[in-house]
Amino acid sequence: MQVIIPLAGKGTRLRPHTHLVPKPMLKVAGRPVMDWVMDRLDGLDVSELIFITGHLKEQVEAYSTGRYGVPCRYLEQRVQDGTAGAVNLARPHVRGPVLIIFVDTVFEADLTLINRAEADGIIWAKEVEDYQRFGVVVTDAAGFMTRIVEKPSEPISKLANIGLYYIKDTGALWQGIDHTLASPANKGEFFLTDAFQWMIEHGRKILTAEVGGWYDCGKLDTLLETNEILLRKGAARHAAFPGVTIHDPVLIEDGVTIERSTIGPNVTIERGTSIADSEISHSIIGQKCTLAGVRLTQSMVGNQVVLRDFRGTASLGDHSELVGSG
Repeated sequence: MQVIIPLAGKGTRLRPHTHLVPKPMLKVAGRPVMDWVMDRLDGLDVSELIFITGHLKEQVEAYSTGRYGVPCRYLEQRVQDGTAGAVNLARPHVRGPVLIIFVDTVFEADLTLINRAEADGIIWAKEVEDYQRFGVVVTDAAGFMTRIVEKPSEPISKLANIGLYYIKDTGALWQGIDHTLASPANKGEFFLTDAFQWMIEHGRKILTAEVGGWYDCGKLDTLLETNEILLRKGAARHAAFPGVTIHDPVLIEDGVTIERSTIGPNVTIERGTSIADSEISHSIIGQKCTLAGVRLTQSMVGNQVVLRDFRGTASLGDHSELVGSG
């Protein structure tokens, strides 16, 4: 089985990240989002990973090649026309059933269901209360998808589409994508879910399966929430630092120095960082940073950042420097 990995959020255009880092390579609980997702492929017979990239193709290729023990292929989506167009780029290289993963979320699911399900495909979903924020999956009594509705105003379903799909009948998938690409664009985009809808309307059966957990990494507040969840689920670890108060859960990697500070809760600090006379909570701090005299919360700090005498919330890219008034 091949795995198609479009490096864009479901239902959105590929676009540059603020920090010029692909979202799947942003770190949460000490690891890139993509690594957490790749862990879920254990137990599957994966023959190739097909990455559909945007303008940061070189970064993705340099990071992923040889990392997951599976051959990788990299295709660039030059025309940013949506998720159907992204997946369609893989068509000449697909030889059979495919798993499609949009890696802007971390999920918990037993993907070996692929080996057991009698269906033309599987769509994974998660029941949510704030269903109006998402595309939701409507099912029949047997659990097969009947339609997907974007951000419904009425509670027709609370099963949010998380961007994880298995398609056994790839011939029908390409027919559905052809139909979608030949139809008028929806707000300038062509959605992969419209291709699934075409498949359903032409007699294909797509089973709906619910994931055990679904943690968004698409924006700062949800990234920090996911960081805390993963820390509490076992990613947290740290040594003791004399004169430092630590409120768990906290991940402090090797090679970090901390003096006269309070750290946590929900903090990840990567290797090589130095912190003194500071209070840090609900934040992710990158590698080889220098923080002194700061009181930081709800923040994400890139690599090799210098931050002094600052109080508040910050989102800083690599090699930034910010000096406050104390």
